[in-house]
Amino acid sequence: MENKTILIADDEIDIREFVKYNLVKEGYVVHTASNGAETIEKTKEIKPDLILLDIMMPDIDGIEVCRELRELPEFKSTLIAFLTARSEDYSQIAGYEAGGDDYIKKPIRPKVLVSRISALLRRKYKYDADRIEPDKYLIYGDIIIDLEKYTFTKNKEAIVLTKKEFEIISLLISKPGKVFKREEIYNKTWGANLIVGDRTIDVHIRKLREKIGDDLIKTIKGIGYKVEDLF
Repeated sequence: MENKTILIADDEIDIREFVKYNLVKEGYVVHTASNGAETIEKTKEIKPDLILLDIMMPDIDGIEVCRELRELPEFKSTLIAFLTARSEDYSQIAGYEAGGDDYIKKPIRPKVLVSRISALLRRKYKYDADRIEPDKYLIYGDIIIDLEKYTFTKNKEAIVLTKKEFEIISLLISKPGKVFKREEIYNKTWGANLIVGDRTIDVHIRKLREKIGDDLIKTIKGIGYKVEDLF
């Protein structure tokens, strides 16, 4: 992924330099930030394709930085991958709830890091034939999804979704009536080579229901999720 811009946000200089060295070798344009406030400022300045965001940072932690960026329309779909040494489940859930796209644990292995970043960037703003229909729009009742502009409109009201929320609801609406197994949603949204926590899909479905209504996404107990066929 040549010429893609990555912002590394971590308060530990050794980690910033280590990660930067390995990413520059792969052809990325890399910037760094050492705290939360600087991360927000540099994100607005350089508009990176991806942010590697440490959770435990001084002044503003990574979770809050992510929340603040997601509130800005121009960064609602910017890729954000959390870096953290913390293994507690609640930390990972909090990251996804804030709008994160991935979760990478320290210590960082260069080959794994590069592979994860490459996979994230390949999927950015892209859909293939196995994920959703390749048309520009998906229309479902009073819902219009623009797959090129990444917009979701319900009853003529625009609703801001995170990238993962957008991908999940687009996948479900692409085939009304079909029950998507949890594993299928994981594979087609995060990618088969990425490992995410067991509760990740539940967090995203809950957040989607809060934004677009409780009645649209149906839970098929023990299997997965679907939207009803309208016909």
